[in-house]
Amino acid sequence: MTPQRRRWAVLAVLSGSLLIIAMDATILNVAFPSLVADLRPTSVEQLWIIDAYALVLSGLLITAGALGDRWGRRRVLVFGFVVFAAASLLAVVATAPWVVIAARALLGVGGAAIMPSTISILRVVFTDPRERAVAYSVWTAVIGAGMALGPLVGGLVVQAQGWESAFLLNVPVAVVCVVLALWLVPESSHPREGRWDWWGVALSVVGMVSLAGGIKLVGGHDVRAGLVLLVVAAVTLTLFVRRELRIANPLLQVRMFANRVFSVSAVSIFLGMMALGAVLFLITQWFQYAKGLGPFAAGLRLLPAPAALVVAPLFTPRLMERFGVRVVLGAGMAVAAVGMAVPWIADVAGRLAYAEIAVALLCLGTGFGIAATAASVALLSSSPQEEAGGAAAVEEISYELGGAMGVAAIGSLAAVLYRGDVPRLGLPGDQAARVRDSIGEAAVVAAQRGGDHGDRIMSAASASFTHALGVAFLAAAILLLASGYVGYRVVPADFRPTENAH
Repeated sequence: MTPQRRRWAVLAVLSGSLLIIAMDATILNVAFPSLVADLRPTSVEQLWIIDAYALVLSGLLITAGALGDRWGRRRVLVFGFVVFAAASLLAVVATAPWVVIAARALLGVGGAAIMPSTISILRVVFTDPRERAVAYSVWTAVIGAGMALGPLVGGLVVQAQGWESAFLLNVPVAVVCVVLALWLVPESSHPREGRWDWWGVALSVVGMVSLAGGIKLVGGHDVRAGLVLLVVAAVTLTLFVRRELRIANPLLQVRMFANRVFSVSAVSIFLGMMALGAVLFLITQWFQYAKGLGPFAAGLRLLPAPAALVVAPLFTPRLMERFGVRVVLGAGMAVAAVGMAVPWIADVAGRLAYAEIAVALLCLGTGFGIAATAASVALLSSSPQEEAGGAAAVEEISYELGGAMGVAAIGSLAAVLYRGDVPRLGLPGDQAARVRDSIGEAAVVAAQRGGDHGDRIMSAASASFTHALGVAFLAAAILLLASGYVGYRVVPADFRPTENAH
């Protein structure tokens, strides 16, 4: 195989690696109701099943990125897939909720090893800046493909074979990726003298897990516990940064943030993901509860966003070459923000329907797909090659925490607006409180009451949730505009990663 073909074969292998991770992040949403019905986890166990993956993933990204830079990026990638396959098999044979929780935590370990490895390997394999920008764009498009395929493939296999099949899908894909990685992907590393920074590992893991957990608890209305974790995160991450600046062999080269292109790209991704994560989370509830759709039908109606996320990044390198990063980043976020304003305007006019939602999803996928690709290319191209794993970890953290923060912040705003708007409807105190708690609880109460009274409960709850959704879209639009403005103002006009090697 010629070197030219080998590079693109490596991209194909790494894209397949990312696809399984992107699908796994969304496929549980479809499998979860069947899993709950079969294993009957408590409410606390359900939360751990959902959150274990993201918490472990967030906590280990920095460590995994640094380990790849030192030990070998292909080696860490293969290790990640071995863990991912083993964890998936553990979930398949689970007969108790705690086994699923353990499997989800192990999936987080595997995901943390795989995600920064894929992008840091691309940074090394593609030395030509134009080809590298194309490779990064394909990598971003695969995320959209995973978001699209996760609910659809998951819905089909879960409906046919049960919730275990959602995890079983990972095993053959992981085996194929390991074989192809060992065959095609070259090993790369930048070994350094000095001992491994175990204190840095401990501080980064505690800090990132506390940060991700605090965000989720605040969004889940356990504000006191969430604030405690956020304080722990602030203290430990401050100690981590101070240590990394002081020692000669840091786990993460935090001085990369002194580069304004690097830092503003991370911020733009974070703010954009806040909007994307919150909107997809709330729209899914709107489809399933306010509109009474099943998971598969809801997944079909979400397709405009991930479909656009697949296509838009592929055109981004050409746009960056012509207009520069800051124009593409700012314009992309502006397109997404305009789309987000459409449902809000429709709600104010009292006629929010799927047509407006579809327009918003299409604009969101297109605009954010372009802007996020530009930000990712800028972030990774502005970092030193020897810190490819650390830079990739920072990018993944921006994506992961941005989505979680969006659900917590904008999701909480929507919940407050919903509770303030939904009427009591003559219900007893406990049922009225449940209806006001969430539209999901309102659906349960409506089913219990049945008949015309149940229909009135769902009609009132749906109207209140639709209004809250409209305001949430406005909040997302503001975040997207802020992200685009920051990127346009701070990134230098002459910064073109498709022309200059960084």
